[in-house]
Amino acid sequence: MRDRTASASALDEVFGRDVAERIARFTLDGGKRLRSQFLWWALRACGGGQDHDQVHRALRIAAALELIQTCALVHDDLMDASRLRRGRPTLHADITHQYADARRPGASEPLGAAAALLGGDLALAWADDTVAHLELPPEVGRRVQDIWTAMRTEMAAGQYLDLRAQATGATSLSEAIRIAYLKSGLYSVERPLALGAALAGADETATRALRAAGRSAGVAFQLRDDLHGVFGDPGQTGKPSGDDIREGKLTTLVAVARTRAVANDDKASVAVLDGCVGSAELTPADLAEVRHVLVVTGARSAVETKIARLVTQSIHHLTAAGLEPRARRRLHGLVCTAAGTSTISSSTSRPPEEPGPPPPSSDDTADVDRW
Repeated sequence: MRDRTASASALDEVFGRDVAERIARFTLDGGKRLRSQFLWWALRACGGGQDHDQVHRALRIAAALELIQTCALVHDDLMDASRLRRGRPTLHADITHQYADARRPGASEPLGAAAALLGGDLALAWADDTVAHLELPPEVGRRVQDIWTAMRTEMAAGQYLDLRAQATGATSLSEAIRIAYLKSGLYSVERPLALGAALAGADETATRALRAAGRSAGVAFQLRDDLHGVFGDPGQTGKPSGDDIREGKLTTLVAVARTRAVANDDKASVAVLDGCVGSAELTPADLAEVRHVLVVTGARSAVETKIARLVTQSIHHLTAAGLEPRARRRLHGLVCTAAGTSTISSSTSRPPEEPGPPPPSSDDTADVDRW
């Protein structure tokens, strides 16, 4: 990272200070490094990580994952007009504040937006360069590049569908699940696991099992984030509570509440959702009403139960995969951490289903799209 920022500063000191160094700080400071850990322990679970070259490759791709996460978050914050991330000002908000006294009135906000756009692009370029410059055995290189290429397109698709759902006022539960899968689930868990398997030269059986485990855990990760977005403590989440409601996000949590309210002819709850979801003028009292609806319709409880079931499903896939025991246990713990659960409920246990085909398709969420 030092080499990247030094090159940017050598090109231009202002660009290096304003954009490159902010991207580097954001990437290095904060975050749980979950994607990197999923990659590493998948590698170890498949018998890899025993020689220096393999470890070096894994660490480089882990760094690339952190950079692509930076790209996603910086762009996401800009599109959502979020002011806080990890308890600190977002990149566009920080630049806007820095140039608030600029000579041209009103110029600082467009500058902040443009800086975030360019900063996210820079993080993506650094990530791509990191992967492209790796020396990999031919078959491993092909598998890694295929996964990396698919992941970038999936991220863009998920983000677009998320924004489109906001603009059109979509309410479909299946669409909410699809967005969660594409926008977060794939690149947060499933793809990092697949990258670790690819680096280890894992066979198709282990790779399919890891992907199936990641599929369930990735959606559970997003469902937990949906809950944090409404019920979370900003002091712990690092971002304001209620932004998803204010922005009109199509989250599974809200989709379940609406579906249940309509099915029960609960006009009062539907009216609250219609009036508050997507309201730029959302007040604390409005948010309290929405929270009440999410509880009384059973949506909050249903999402918590779904998370537990997805975690159990993920663990089943990992257990059935014939992975190295210690690394498998670490993956179990990471799945629980990602989903925000400390234990696996035996009451939600069920036999593992046959993993679906590796390429994402309309059927790829079969074991997560059931309520």
